Amino acid sequence: MDIQAVIFDLDGVLVHTDRFHYLAWKQISDDMGVYFDEKINRRLRGVSRMESLEIILERYEGPALSDAEKKALAEKKNDIYRSWLAKMTPDDVTAEVRDTLRKLKDAGFKLGVGSSSKNTRFILEKTGIDDEFDAVADGTMIIKTKPDPEVFLLAARLLCAIPENCLVVEDAAAGIEAGRAGGMKTAAYSGEGDITGADYYLESFSDILKILNV
Repeated sequence: MDIQAVIFDLDGVLVHTDRFHYLAWKQISDDMGVYFDEKINRRLRGVSRMESLEIILERYEGPALSDAEKKALAEKKNDIYRSWLAKMTPDDVTAEVRDTLRKLKDAGFKLGVGSSSKNTRFILEKTGIDDEFDAVADGTMIIKTKPDPEVFLLAARLLCAIPENCLVVEDAAAGIEAGRAGGMKTAAYSGEGDITGADYYLESFSDILKILNV
C-alpha cells in the first residue's frame, strides 16, 4: 500500500455535528407535521441537503411543494443548523483527532477534507482546525454528492495526489462507496456497524496511524 494522502469526511469523522442536523431537521419536520425520528435521520448521513429533504418528504401528506418552496425549507433548515454550529469551539475537536492529524503531518502525509457539506469551512474555522489541512473540497465546489466520487476526486486533485494513493476516512456507507468509486482505499469509522465494503475498519480515530504504520 502506497498511501500518500488521507482525505477525511467532516461530520462524524473530524467533528460530530449529527445532533445539530437532527435538531434542525426535526424542527422543520415538526413545523410541517411530518414524522421524523433518529432512524430516519440516519438515512440522511452522507447525502446532500436537498436529497435529505426529499427523504423527509416521503411522509409528507400536504399540498404539493414547488421547487422554490423546497429550496426555502432547505435554507431554513440550514439557518437553524448554522445557529447550532455557531456555538462550536475548538473543544469540539477531540485531543485524539488533533494528535492523530499532527502525527500524520509529521510523517509526511498530505491531509485533505472531502465533504458534501456547504458549511465545511465554517465548521473548520469554528473548531480551529482549518490550518491542519492541505486542501478542502466541499459542497460549494461540486455538482454531484456522495456516493458519486466527485468530492474525493476533487480533493485528490487539490492535493496533487493520485487517487490510488489516497485513503478516504468515512463514517457513512455512501462515503465509502464514493471513495471506492474514485479508486481510493477506504477506512470506515462508524459506531453504527452498518458499513460494508471498506478496506479497513477503525475502532478509534487514531487507528489510522496503525494502518499507515506511523
